[in-house]
Amino acid sequence: MYVDQSTEEVLHALGTAENGLTAAAVAERQTRYGYNEVPDARKTPVWKLFLHQFQDFMILVLIATAVISGFLGELTDTLIIAAIILLNAVIGFVQEFQAGKAMEALRQLAGTNAVVLRDGSARTVPARELVPGDVLLLEAGNSVPADIRLLVAEQLVVNESSLTGESLPVSKQTAPLPDASLLPGDQTNMAFKGTFVTKGRGRGVVVRTGGETEQGKIAGFLQEPDAATPLQRKLAAFGRTLVFLILGICAVIFLIGYLRGESAIRMLMTVLSLAVAVIPEALPAVITISLALGARKMVRKNVLIRKLPAVETLGSVTCICTDKTGTLTRNEMAVERMEGDEEDWLLRAMALNNDVQRNPDGTLTGEATEMALYDYAEKKGFSRPEVEKEYPRVTEIPFDADRKCMTTIHRGPEGYIVLVKGAMDVLETKAATDTSIWKEKQQKMLEDGLRVLGFAMKKVPEQPPVDKPDELERDLTLLGMAGIIDPPREEAAGAVKECQEAGIKTVMITGDHPITAATIARRLGILETGEAVVSGAELATFSAEDLEKRAGGIRVYARVTPSQKLDIVRALQKRGEIVAMTGDGVNDAPALKHADIGIAMGITGTDVSREVAHLILLDDHFATIVAAVREGRTIFGNIRKFIRYVLTGNTAELLTLFLAPLLGLPVPLLPIHILWINLVTDGLPGIALTRERGEPEAMKRPPRNPDQGILAGGLGIHVAWVGTLLAAITLGTQAYALHDGNAHGQTMVFTVLCLGQLAHVMAIRSEERSLFSLGLWTNKPLLGSVVLTVGLQAAIIYVPFLNNLFHTQPLSARELLITVGLALLVWVAVEVEKAIRRSR
Repeated sequence: MYVDQSTEEVLHALGTAENGLTAAAVAERQTRYGYNEVPDARKTPVWKLFLHQFQDFMILVLIATAVISGFLGELTDTLIIAAIILLNAVIGFVQEFQAGKAMEALRQLAGTNAVVLRDGSARTVPARELVPGDVLLLEAGNSVPADIRLLVAEQLVVNESSLTGESLPVSKQTAPLPDASLLPGDQTNMAFKGTFVTKGRGRGVVVRTGGETEQGKIAGFLQEPDAATPLQRKLAAFGRTLVFLILGICAVIFLIGYLRGESAIRMLMTVLSLAVAVIPEALPAVITISLALGARKMVRKNVLIRKLPAVETLGSVTCICTDKTGTLTRNEMAVERMEGDEEDWLLRAMALNNDVQRNPDGTLTGEATEMALYDYAEKKGFSRPEVEKEYPRVTEIPFDADRKCMTTIHRGPEGYIVLVKGAMDVLETKAATDTSIWKEKQQKMLEDGLRVLGFAMKKVPEQPPVDKPDELERDLTLLGMAGIIDPPREEAAGAVKECQEAGIKTVMITGDHPITAATIARRLGILETGEAVVSGAELATFSAEDLEKRAGGIRVYARVTPSQKLDIVRALQKRGEIVAMTGDGVNDAPALKHADIGIAMGITGTDVSREVAHLILLDDHFATIVAAVREGRTIFGNIRKFIRYVLTGNTAELLTLFLAPLLGLPVPLLPIHILWINLVTDGLPGIALTRERGEPEAMKRPPRNPDQGILAGGLGIHVAWVGTLLAAITLGTQAYALHDGNAHGQTMVFTVLCLGQLAHVMAIRSEERSLFSLGLWTNKPLLGSVVLTVGLQAAIIYVPFLNNLFHTQPLSARELLITVGLALLVWVAVEVEKAIRRSR
């Protein structure tokens, strides 16, 4: 709508005129349309946001566990569990509260004021007060405050990269376009909210405000809820299964013990203690701490984590959907190739025929393409200030969309020089000689994705008039042409290759031209020869099912809209991919928010993209993503080690208490023994395990299957056999003590079960490397926590006061050696398992 209508038709349809609205009309329309603001998402009250953190199933189980611990009189355990619950609630609340800032950032993106014609005169008003029908005045440096249909465009150039992803600024014009369904990037007679004017001036009528603008439509996508991360989904399912299994086993243990004649009260206390012990209440806290430590480490690698679960998600990413402009490329134009017969004059033309200015700080100001030409000529030894001393500019004919060229006239030593810059096909029609030799060279540049600008000149004896451009720009001599492109970042190709080695697909999704996108993608190794680029227009013909089927084989999408970016991300997710999406513009925000992990640019990124993203690249380097993925894989590996450790110990405790009555043995442990083992073994050693260094081959393995459960990859088998082994050693210790009539038997059983878990934690620091190759000192926190726990257990055995409290007896040197030796069998068994794995 509006793009295919003449300016007169647009003004009539909006009930306005070229001199703007009256004050009365503005007041009426503000009542009808509201303020020119992006609509806010429905806000959740703060208290509801906080209470929402307690709805997770595992959190509810932990609350019940705390109540049980209080019932048993274990105040310390109750306080620890309560602290864990509160810690998780506060962290989750803060994350959700901060995420709400995205909408506020989007509302603040547009300029605060606008120059508008009202009652026939220009006045400055707050941008939020604009209404459809207002007539705006635009000039270089202005942010466009609403979607407008242009009425006047004088050399008007608008940078739309934040909305469309198009790297080149767009020259605007006012004529109606033939197709009303053109994508925003192709609507050259429109200017959109949130973009900004880089050159020229213009006037336009507001056609859409607030939520109806292209930017406002993007905001609508941001109001949908975030998806849970893979780890969150798996832990929720795993937690429910584990709790029900534990409660079922505890019921069986209670029943067997009661039928064998044990006291009902004692059996109830025992199974409640066992339930408290084997439910891994430390798991959420350890995961939170692990992710927080990883986030802190990532800051040193120029990655800022906004949402903690993103740290883990990085390690499971299977596909990175990356924007091109500013992410894989430098977001600045550069001359890549030059073809010319008279190289010196071609370079002089590049230096002289532009309006670039050098600032006092050395930076350049001007249109991006002209800055590229200026910079290239300067590097070749043709600095404009120096060249202008010999050929000063006397006048010019500015670029316009009809002529498609710009002309400058310079006084030279022997007359005047006319320099013309423009599209090659236009200059060829103005040339005095045969231009066929240039067509093949131009075509090669175009096929290589370069934007081609030609240069021509002629010498005249006297200063020519500029009122007749067609006569002046005739009988020219073609000097040559320059091929311009937004070049790839130097480190991007290596990063893409490393992602491929790690089994991660890289998909480019850009608003840029398909040929340009294909060129960059091939240079970076994303697109293979013969693979096609899918354009936004073609994508619009796909059904959701078609896109889902084909998404796995498409590597480059070009000229896409914000909603199409989101469609691509969702199609990949439906195929089972864990999708990361990188971007820097407003147009990237919906896809960033709904991807499994959104990665925003910290330097070139908009506030909106940074607010909705899960993490921010502080240096804007695509290669930094690789370092983040490596760290994410390390963190997830350490979380799996903790789960392996905790579940193995809990399995041993469950089997010990479950099998003892079946084997005709008395209940081997008191409730306080169970709670103590749970407290000292699941605490510091478990947390310290998450500080383990990453496996050297982490980035040589494919991403883990996102459909796999927590116990996949051999973890469940390990938990079963090592847990069974430790339970067998513990029950064997009890049977030996009973047979020998040892009065210290229960203390020995208690100690074997405790030290056996510590031996296990030292053995599982790596899934393949032995403890000796790792070195004892490479994880000092873990070594320190194990030594501390052993010391605490020794205190319980040998301090008289603690003997009374924990119902233990001092062990003799022989008994202690037997206990330690039996516990070390666990370490030996796991090391043997790793040796077998290495041999395979």
